[in-house]
Amino acid sequence: MTGTVLFCLACTTFVDHKGKTPLVEVKGHFLYREDLQAALPLGLSAEDSLLFVERYQRNWVEEQLFCDKALENIPDNEALEQMVSTYRKTLIMHAYQQALISEKLSGDITEAEIETYYRQHADQFKVDRPLIKGLFIKVPLEAPRLADVRRWYRSDDHEAVEHLEKYSLRNAVKYEYFYDKWRPLSEVLEWMPATTDSERDWRKGWHGEVQDSAFCYFLHVTDYRAIGQEEPYEMARSQAKDMLLNIRQTDYIRQVREELYRNAQEKNEIKYY
Repeated sequence: MTGTVLFCLACTTFVDHKGKTPLVEVKGHFLYREDLQAALPLGLSAEDSLLFVERYQRNWVEEQLFCDKALENIPDNEALEQMVSTYRKTLIMHAYQQALISEKLSGDITEAEIETYYRQHADQFKVDRPLIKGLFIKVPLEAPRLADVRRWYRSDDHEAVEHLEKYSLRNAVKYEYFYDKWRPLSEVLEWMPATTDSERDWRKGWHGEVQDSAFCYFLHVTDYRAIGQEEPYEMARSQAKDMLLNIRQTDYIRQVREELYRNAQEKNEIKYY
């Protein structure tokens, strides 16, 4: 009997789980607790967490079984193996490329460099929706000093703006100062009654008042960009920076590849048949 037990123990296949805790095994494939925990979304209730775990385990088991069945029924295929090999090579090259970029190429680009690139490629940055700068104020119809508001909101001088800011603290339902910041026209129109004409001429210097049964809406447009015009730098900056960084990364990787090629040529490591 002792000999039988020892024989069975000797036949047991040892699996190195590398410190992980197995939860499910299917034909030698293991799902580990650590991997499942990494996939578990944050903030789930206890009941939802249990449901997620059950579904995850079921999907994992089905995937392993389906993959094994596919391997049994799909014969060795040279074209498929070539695709796998090519994909693996692509992944390795991409990982190495990202490591090179991270190690050798700084992501820091100065503001002057970004702005210079933006100016040199202004034709690539176009407004895709109308933009405006200005001031908006919404006050109840019964609010005091509406005549003063009508005079103040049309002016962008410091004194008029200061009057409006103080007035808005007590009387305005909404006050938005955006003389120094571009906003989509559609966003501003959402602050106004639905009957507001979105097709009107919104050129620089436009001002107008709209009323409904409860409020007065005042809008002063100090600047305007139509669809197709040059996109303002502050809105195009992020895209310009990404484009400039991508160019630098591409140039750097091309230099690395060319250097590798030259070194291989000098060492006679390249043979053409």
